[in-house]
Amino acid sequence: MNNEANRITLFWLTTAVGAVLFVTLQLFFFLNDYVIAKGQGPAITFDTNTLWMFSAYYGIWIVTVLMTLIGTTKAQWLALIIGGLLVALNTLGGIFDGIRDGAHVAFSALFFITLPGVCAIVATWRALTK
Repeated sequence: MNNEANRITLFWLTTAVGAVLFVTLQLFFFLNDYVIAKGQGPAITFDTNTLWMFSAYYGIWIVTVLMTLIGTTKAQWLALIIGGLLVALNTLGGIFDGIRDGAHVAFSALFFITLPGVCAIVATWRALTK
C-alpha cells in the first residue's frame, strides 16, 4: 500500500469520524433544548426498525474507508460514489435540521461532514485521474 492510498483512507476516516461527531452533537443539542423546555418538548420516539436504520446509515461510512484500504481502482471508484452520496445526504440532512433547530446545527454539519468530505472526494478524484 502506497502513501497516496493511506492519505485517501485517512481523509475518508476523518469524514466518517466527523459524521459521528455531528450526530453526537445533534443529540446534545436536542437534549439541551429538552432540558431548557423543562421536559415540555415534543416526545420523539423511535421504533426498533428506525433505530436499526440509523445504525446502518451511519455505519455505512466505514465502507468508504474499507474500500480505499483495498486500493484497487474499482474499490476507489466505489468509495468515491458511496462516499460522495453520503457526504451529500448528510450535508442536506444537516442543513434541513439546521433550518428546523438552529444555524448551529447546520454549521456543525458543514464543518464536521462537508469540509472533510469535500477534501476526501477531491483526494480520491485526483488519485483516480492520475
